[in-house]
Amino acid sequence: MLARTFLRENALRLAQEYPERFTGVDLAGYAAVEKRRRALVTELEGRRGRRNELAAGRGRPDEAALAEMKSLKEQIQRLEQETRQAEEELAEIEKRVPNTPDAAVPRGADESANRVEREWGVPPAFSFAARPHWEIGEALGILDFERAGKIAGSRFAVLLGAGARLERALIGFMLDLHTRRHGYTEMLPPFLANADSLFGTGQLPKFEEDLFRTRDYYLVPTAEVPVTNFHRDETIDEERLPLRYAAYTPCFRAEAGAAGRDTRGLIRQHQFNKVELVAFAHPSRSAEELERLTCDAESVLRELELPYRVVSLSTGELGFSAARTYDLEVWLPGQNAYREISSCSSFTDFQARRANIRFRPAGGGKPEYVHTLNGSGLAVGRTLVAILENYQREDGSVAIPKALMPAMGMEEIRV
Repeated sequence: MLARTFLRENALRLAQEYPERFTGVDLAGYAAVEKRRRALVTELEGRRGRRNELAAGRGRPDEAALAEMKSLKEQIQRLEQETRQAEEELAEIEKRVPNTPDAAVPRGADESANRVEREWGVPPAFSFAARPHWEIGEALGILDFERAGKIAGSRFAVLLGAGARLERALIGFMLDLHTRRHGYTEMLPPFLANADSLFGTGQLPKFEEDLFRTRDYYLVPTAEVPVTNFHRDETIDEERLPLRYAAYTPCFRAEAGAAGRDTRGLIRQHQFNKVELVAFAHPSRSAEELERLTCDAESVLRELELPYRVVSLSTGELGFSAARTYDLEVWLPGQNAYREISSCSSFTDFQARRANIRFRPAGGGKPEYVHTLNGSGLAVGRTLVAILENYQREDGSVAIPKALMPAMGMEEIRV
């Protein structure tokens, strides 16, 4: 959430400067309501001042004074009600205003304006036609989409044998890498969250249709939600910053806005596993923290020797809460394309304002909002996809990356 003082002064400028970012948000209406609210407050203060003058007068008030005081009471009640209504209108709009882009974000309406920052690794050159992961997995008997459909429906999968073992090995490998090498604190949070938690990270109210709900709770769409809200309504001592957490959770998404996209395979599922990295940083260090977090996520791909690239998202592609985002895109030979496997984002103080997360300056003074960051480290199912497609062999078998051999207890998967 943006600070009201900032939005009051910049609403119209933001709408004009970033139409690709703020289309669909009534910033002109916000400016008009804010102008009306300020006029109401000024008028209300004037009426209250006049009432106080009359009440402070000496002696018994005459009939004219009594009549004026009665009129002032009615006027004050009306103005208070209209001011509350204006406040509520402003609050409703503020909930739906996205974060402002960082100055370093490339300008553009869509992914065509994204900027490739760097590449790592060389896509494998096969002497045979590369197959997509769903063909490889089904032929090896480690992926079953048909029976998953019988159990639950479309956009679900069953992993079997070495496929299930590979998924489990990846989760452990990622958590060990981030906790033992990079110093993150491991967390196993609830997989259900309340509405306040979803509001804090920016999924509610804008993206409710993409969430699965059960009674009073939501299934988490990412570990970002419970881990960020771990410190909701708290004030953290500055000396403790930065705080870094790594968490595994299953993730649940309705994919309401992705109808017809990636209908085959594991790329876009209703349920998938992910290891998430979340950081709480001092505002002066958040840019540095984003670079660190992104490098930590990249290290998983490097250890697994999977070719990838790092892409800066344009202003039109940024997520609702993000001020800046790097996407890690892994090479998938079966699709002859790079596909997203992690998004690493800085949210500045946007989420912290919604979740009321502050820090207490070491030198004293008023508490300030922390900056929050997060990124997938990595999406487990998509990493499994990348291994199947990059390590496939002509005979249908799949080699196991060296880094995973100890956990897998095998060097290859074959029928």
